[in-house]
Amino acid sequence: MTDLTPSRRPGFSFSLTADWLRGLHRVDQIRHDTLVSLVTGWADDDTRDDVIAALDDLAKAMQSPREGELDALVEAVEGAASMDYPQQEFGLADALRLRAELDAVIERLARFNPSVVVPGQRGAA
Repeated sequence: MTDLTPSRRPGFSFSLTADWLRGLHRVDQIRHDTLVSLVTGWADDDTRDDVIAALDDLAKAMQSPREGELDALVEAVEGAASMDYPQQEFGLADALRLRAELDAVIERLARFNPSVVVPGQRGAA
């Protein structure tokens, strides 16, 4: 199915799943920053052993994860590698573009829910 919400910046965008039942928020920069933080921690002699131990614990848990365990182990890796919060700054141009993309996603997600007021359409009062 063709993406009806194409973005000028797909790596930082809103779009729809193929079935139009869910929205997608893509932020490639967060993945990039996460990997750079992980490798930076790995490369630091003072933290390498802590990062490796945290990654080993996470790898073991992946074989048969228990509820809540993965979140704690991922947080341990983030802590050992001194990772920042996953966030990305953006300016006005990106804010306006993202709003337009998100409005298009909301319009399609709300197509079977007439009580949702969608910008640019008449909805329930």
